[in-house]
Amino acid sequence: MPGTRSTGLLALGGIALAALLTVIGHLEVNDDLDPWALTVSDFAVSDRGGVIDIAMVVLAVATVALLYGLRRATPARPGRAAELLLGAWVTGLLLAAVVPTNEPGTAMTLAAYVHRYASVVAFLALPVAGWLLARRSELAPVARTLRALVLLSLALAAAMIWSAYPGDRLLIGLAERLLIVTEVAVLATIALTQARAAVDHGVVAPHQRGHRGVNRPPQLHDRREGAATPARAA
Repeated sequence: MPGTRSTGLLALGGIALAALLTVIGHLEVNDDLDPWALTVSDFAVSDRGGVIDIAMVVLAVATVALLYGLRRATPARPGRAAELLLGAWVTGLLLAAVVPTNEPGTAMTLAAYVHRYASVVAFLALPVAGWLLARRSELAPVARTLRALVLLSLALAAAMIWSAYPGDRLLIGLAERLLIVTEVAVLATIALTQARAAVDHGVVAPHQRGHRGVNRPPQLHDRREGAATPARAA
């Protein structure tokens, strides 16, 4: 399945690039921003249209490639529910990249609310999609890992919600970054497994190479060596 392998590798490359751009975006911020107390969106709005926004778009494109590869894989498509949830993740990422949040310490605007709830939908959609995809036969080798990552991401999402409301934003930046890392790990696990599975399907077993005549019928084997067949012997 060379096409599936290509999409898996493309998704892995996109995930790696998005991670690199996000790190660069944190290092290039000129303001005195605290990553433990402020979200990634707070960093992105300080550099509108910068590398963090680009990273979200790249991650969305990587997910589309991953979904395309899953649809091409056998024995079945990922399922309507999983497709819709991955689509919600992609849509949420793109909206969050295009529609900015408010500057830290300022009043929430309509755009900020759109950004917030697009992010919430994305953060919740991906873990559920990962749980559903763990049922697929080709992902069976990593099903336990996927489910563990999903449960961890849901716990981190709950921690972030607590911090955003009753917790007075205590360590909300840390909770969000751990959540992002965990959810990106879900995508990376699926993409890596997809690429490896595609390679395995294209490998010819060693005992099949150069031994095409081993299982030929006995009577043909006898004829090559000049032995008389039962009919001739009679």
